[in-house]
Amino acid sequence: MAQLKRIEATSGGRVDVEVVGQTKEGRDIHAGRVGTGDRVLMVQSAIHGNERTGTEALLAILKDLASGNDPDTTRALEGVTLVAMPMVNPDGGELNRRINVVDWADVVEDYPQLEGAPRAWYHSLRGDGINLPGFDLNRDFNPDLDYVPQPGDLPGNQRDAGFFLSPESRAIRDVYVDLQAEFGEVDAVVDLHHMGPCDALTGGPQDGKPISVSLDYPPLGVDDGAAYQQDWPLLDQDASRRHALAVANGIQEAYGSQSPLAAVGRYYHPDEREYAGQGRSAFALNGSATVLFEVRGQQDDLGQKLHGMLVRSVQTGVESLIDAMATGEVDTLDGDDFFELPDYGWDTQAD
Repeated sequence: MAQLKRIEATSGGRVDVEVVGQTKEGRDIHAGRVGTGDRVLMVQSAIHGNERTGTEALLAILKDLASGNDPDTTRALEGVTLVAMPMVNPDGGELNRRINVVDWADVVEDYPQLEGAPRAWYHSLRGDGINLPGFDLNRDFNPDLDYVPQPGDLPGNQRDAGFFLSPESRAIRDVYVDLQAEFGEVDAVVDLHHMGPCDALTGGPQDGKPISVSLDYPPLGVDDGAAYQQDWPLLDQDASRRHALAVANGIQEAYGSQSPLAAVGRYYHPDEREYAGQGRSAFALNGSATVLFEVRGQQDDLGQKLHGMLVRSVQTGVESLIDAMATGEVDTLDGDDFFELPDYGWDTQAD
């Protein structure tokens, strides 16, 4: 919060920071907006409170865009409107844990119609060794952006949409809806995460080296989400892959094929993988290209050098996407080339 305020104060009016919501613990949720372009990019970080390299990367991007006068910065500011939400789960961040802090009784207070209904499947009575209840916020989204929780929909399951039961997910949704109303559409949404333990890349010039960042498009089941297409005709999986490819290309071009910073690959995504309750899925069903970043390791596992390296990779990736959107390059890519990115060994599902 302090850094956002400093960036805003020294930006000469370029950056506007707003409080867009508040957690049950009373912490503010912020969004920083910069740029005047017709293309809209919304980026969120730390929806899992212990995954925060994206937070640092977004603050660095806002700082650069606030003060830079070089041609690349000018092109970005004129071509893209960036809305960055660096810490969307501040309660989880304060406790250094994945989930937020919400008691089920608070949910029933917000939605009295849920009295007596079972708890949502993604609500935990305690998390990360801390005896406080909360939600995995990255399951609390619904493509129906006007959805109101109904008792008959609970507890739900991991394949289906979530219920907007937490103030954090509702704040993210409201930012998205406001941008839709202002611009007609939100071109792209990026979600910044950590993926925990993983193995080396397989294939390409980085074969055998530890992955730094993996990328993904929305996990909506078989045949590229074909089952959703009738109800959600704006879904465009190829657009999501093109935006992810722009990220990968930008990182590799910035650092060279042999640099550990350029060890970029595809995230674990078998055909049957289906998480409609994730924000990236819900927003994709509303017509946005969406990209998942998964950084190697977890926050507590990173030494200072590796931590700094991964922050730079994320920053470069997001900046590359901004540039590709500003120049229109993202429209010229072949989404199928995303599948040419190397795969890697896998230990656990993290997003």
